Amino acid sequence: MSLTKNDLIERINRIGFKKEKSAEIIEILVELLKSSLASGDDIIMPDFGKFYVRKKNSRRCRNPATGEIFELSKRKVVNFKCSEKLRDKVKNFKVR
Repeated sequence: MSLTKNDLIERINRIGFKKEKSAEIIEILVELLKSSLASGDDIIMPDFGKFYVRKKNSRRCRNPATGEIFELSKRKVVNFKCSEKLRDKVKNFKVR
């Protein structure tokens, strides 16, 4: 099961914020994260992890369906490295 934006809004709503304010909080947070990554800044959340932008060089690729060879251009991608605490929590999570 995935945690969606609506789930986050609902959980913030349960804390005591109105639903409209909860949605506004999540929207602002998402926009802050996007603008920080777009400007090349890392996002570090202690006990959770780090989001960062990585540059990838161009490379030759092959379409496995057609065999066509083409050039994949230079690009930037967002990466995430989870913290050790998060990794341990996920690793030790008991499935019901």
